[in-house]
Amino acid sequence: MSKPAGKWRWVKWIFIVPILLFLAVQLYFFLQIWWWVDHNPSMTSFMRQQQSALREKNPKANIQQLWVPYNRISNNLKRAIIASEDANFSEHEGVDWEAMQKAYEKNNKKKKVVSGGSTITQQLAKNLFLSGSRSYLRKGEELIITFMLETLMDKERIFEIYLNVVEFGTGTFGAEAAARHYYGVSAANLNAMQAAKLAVMLPNPRYFDKHRDSNYLARRTAVILRRMNSAELP
Repeated sequence: MSKPAGKWRWVKWIFIVPILLFLAVQLYFFLQIWWWVDHNPSMTSFMRQQQSALREKNPKANIQQLWVPYNRISNNLKRAIIASEDANFSEHEGVDWEAMQKAYEKNNKKKKVVSGGSTITQQLAKNLFLSGSRSYLRKGEELIITFMLETLMDKERIFEIYLNVVEFGTGTFGAEAAARHYYGVSAANLNAMQAAKLAVMLPNPRYFDKHRDSNYLARRTAVILRRMNSAELP
């Protein structure tokens, strides 16, 4: 009887250990987010990944990022990003289920994950903790972190962190670094046209960093300019 009992204990641990590890990781995420309620992140997971990639070519390379408080970022940029990335940001609780359903249908049609339907909060969750890879497993973790962010932080704090850590180009992160990189001004002084163009670059910032005069960028910028006035800020 002892051998089967011992074997059963091993089987139980095969299931218990992964669950304990999963819960430990979630606790780490929760505590980190709780700390960031009133402390600014120094570097996100996505920033570290991009810096490592840059250093493969140049060991001395560093990302460009300078934190600025919410009130020192132009409302033009805030409205442009909401109009372009997440029109319902101030209303939803972190997830736009309709957008996710459309993304799911698109992925099924393409037979691979090509769209995520992510809100600003979901994008922040990914940038803070996860990789840039696309999978349904990673999407599930993203949702868990998203609900943590929405539970512990108000919308303005979520948006403030997002504006300071989102990627705007090769090695360029956050509104202040982006404003200086593309226009030689501070984030506070971005005009409507500049802000709209930066917002349009977000889905593929490294590509648009090298193709700043693309026809798509010009057309989409004009669309966002028209939508900005109706964008609701948190």
